[in-house]
Amino acid sequence: MTTKREQILSAIASALASTAGVNGRVYRSRVTAMQRAESPAVVIEPISDTPTQNTSLPTLDWRMRVRVTVIVRGDTPDQLADPIIESMHAKMVADLTLGGYAIDVQPDEVTYNMLDADQPAGVIFNDYIIQYRTTVASLAT
Repeated sequence: MTTKREQILSAIASALASTAGVNGRVYRSRVTAMQRAESPAVVIEPISDTPTQNTSLPTLDWRMRVRVTVIVRGDTPDQLADPIIESMHAKMVADLTLGGYAIDVQPDEVTYNMLDADQPAGVIFNDYIIQYRTTVASLAT
């Protein structure tokens, strides 16, 4: 059995696999450096996951922060990233239940980093809050 957290992250990766402009370069929790030929790319990673027990029912309501990072190289990186971000965002909010695993998907903060690399690079962090519910006794149900 897999946790709802993992099912949600897998659903996001599947939804973003066809993001325009990245030629299928969508990675989960990538920690190795991105080579020039591997960009533009999208990296999906969980940042935090916070439970609350809002009722006397044996359930937990979770707020998972997921970061979808868009990595580009070239002059004016934020401009190069814009159509990729537009496509990625449309896919993130197309099904707010992520195949029935989530209660809601909410866009959150976007942070831009422009870097002086072997050529100008942009790393744009797009955070989303994914709300979902489990039982108190199991992260899978």
